[in-house]
Amino acid sequence: MPDDPTPAHETEALATLVRESGRDVLATLARQVGDLGLAEDAVQDAVLRALEAWPRDGLPPNPTAWLRLTARRRAIDLLRQARSRGAREERAVATDPELRPGWTADLEPSVLHDDLLRLLFTCCHPALPTTSRVALALRTLGGLTEPEIARALLTTTDAVAKRLVRARAKIRDAAIPYAVPPDHALPERWEGVLATVHLMLNEGYAATSGEALTRPPLVAEALRLARLLVRLQPDDAGALGLLALALLQDSRRAARVGPDGAAVLLADQDRATWDAEAIREGVELLGEALRRAGADPAGRPHRFVVQAAVAACHALAPTFEQTDWAAIVSWYDVLLRLDPSPVVALNRAVAVAHADDASTGLALVDAIEGLQDYPYWHAARAVLLRRLGRDDEAAEADAVAARLPVSRPVLQRLDGRT
Repeated sequence: MPDDPTPAHETEALATLVRESGRDVLATLARQVGDLGLAEDAVQDAVLRALEAWPRDGLPPNPTAWLRLTARRRAIDLLRQARSRGAREERAVATDPELRPGWTADLEPSVLHDDLLRLLFTCCHPALPTTSRVALALRTLGGLTEPEIARALLTTTDAVAKRLVRARAKIRDAAIPYAVPPDHALPERWEGVLATVHLMLNEGYAATSGEALTRPPLVAEALRLARLLVRLQPDDAGALGLLALALLQDSRRAARVGPDGAAVLLADQDRATWDAEAIREGVELLGEALRRAGADPAGRPHRFVVQAAVAACHALAPTFEQTDWAAIVSWYDVLLRLDPSPVVALNRAVAVAHADDASTGLALVDAIEGLQDYPYWHAARAVLLRRLGRDDEAAEADAVAARLPVSRPVLQRLDGRT
């Protein structure tokens, strides 16, 4: 068998392009055929054909248009094979570029944005169970595999697969519309939509496993969706806070992995490589979100606004030593009241260790229950134990963390300590 003439880095870039374009195509095709499962099958077929044809024939002038045409033709074939010549097929045939004169190769940006929002809100419809909404959105909009979704949701791959099947069937059988809901129906879906985009951001910012510490395409998709949500509800503090958080977190991307491929701790990062423009925009959005949150009748800031405030404290500190840890602890006190989760408690405990002392922080970490299978709980213990001179216990904690699912850059950092 001849060697693949395409260099590995070009193959990876091509696969990334196909995945990113495929999400846009899926958003539009799902609306056109009215069947998410069929649209996913058609897009998957188009993606496979692209990965075969493009390395051989060269990149088409408009890759997204190529995928859209190929997926649309495949969708029509699937409908015809199923002999379902109903309204769905007629609608798909009517929009086929070969059959409709004057069809343009690309959609207007506003149309594509609307399709992305339609698909996002469809995935987060209240008729679907919460866990199914998140899994479906992570799969269709985030492009995560079923094992990756399972790790993000702390469940099994089999459970995720079943949720996805049931969610697609529910959308089809209940004829859930592909539409952004009217204003009066937004509240019942809004928080679920924000939470789903936040989960996409988390996985993109710190991959649960794999060769890379981050997943930039997934962060880019979360940023894009967050911007669309702000455009849809420009006065919503949660949306503003989510976009601010995404920008502030992603601003540190270039400094988070060292030349050796290992993850770089915040204290050791070169802050000159942080994205100053992203920080500036994120801080401005945070200010607007805090003003909006202050006008909330309940007087409670949104949890994403608080998380963005923590990220801003880090982003604005000239050096690690000059970080305002007391302010960060105060923000985590607020966040714990809004979201009393063990992960938030862990983050607060680490901040306390910097604001007060390592022994106080370690006592707080050790008191947290439910994180024995969370690698960063063990890694945090290792850092604090090492600061207290308990190196043997620290090495043991790092070793436990390394046996749990983490990305390779994190594993390299842990192996370097043990």
